[in-house]
Amino acid sequence: MSAVVIIPARWGSTRFPGKPLYEIAGKPLLQHVWERCRRARKIDTTIIATDDMRIAGAAIAWGAEVALTSPKHESGTARIAEVVKRSKKLSIIVNVQGDEPLIDPRLIDRFAETLQTNRDVGIVTAAHPFSDARDALSPHQVKVVIDRAGNALYFSRAPIPASRNAGGSRSLFLRHQGIYGFRRATLLQFVQWKPTPLERCESLEQLRALENGVRINVLVTKHGSPGVDTPADAEAVAASLRGHNPRRAR
Repeated sequence: MSAVVIIPARWGSTRFPGKPLYEIAGKPLLQHVWERCRRARKIDTTIIATDDMRIAGAAIAWGAEVALTSPKHESGTARIAEVVKRSKKLSIIVNVQGDEPLIDPRLIDRFAETLQTNRDVGIVTAAHPFSDARDALSPHQVKVVIDRAGNALYFSRAPIPASRNAGGSRSLFLRHQGIYGFRRATLLQFVQWKPTPLERCESLEQLRALENGVRINVLVTKHGSPGVDTPADAEAVAASLRGHNPRRAR
């Protein structure tokens, strides 16, 4: 089975236009993500999927494989699915967002290994405990609850699980990290399904999979990798890349 990392990247961003090529510690943000992904040992190739020639040109210049995609895609998942449709050789796909410059290559390897060894899992993702349980109250932080086998029961912007005893469930709060691994068939089926009621309610795409009966395995790690949503986030990540103490997961 051929395993690939596909990094969807677009120029337009409401809060941070041109984010993929924003320079952090001497390199474009997207290049940092690509270099991290390339360190994964269980991955055969890493592809940047974009509809923007500025991003494509820069990525080709630093040696990346680039797939040009339609500008009509509304999600990164749809963008990577377009790339996967072109090659039947791609059987395991890891979707790494282009704003994760501190992604751990070992986590990517775990994604690939999980899909290679567990046939019952259609999608794999990751989560970690909140460093500050108060952050679980924020609707901007996506939470996940899992069963004893490590499979997702539900994702929400609300603080789940709810605790009837003050502080009783704080250790159970898990912050979802938006990185996904797919089997080829699951990915191509997923993008054919229409958005589901819970997905629309929470504005969380992964709920479409749960509502259609897909098992999502959640790899729980000790720490997460901070993403870059704003220029301020970029400066914090730059400090980490320059050897300062890494910023704690948001």
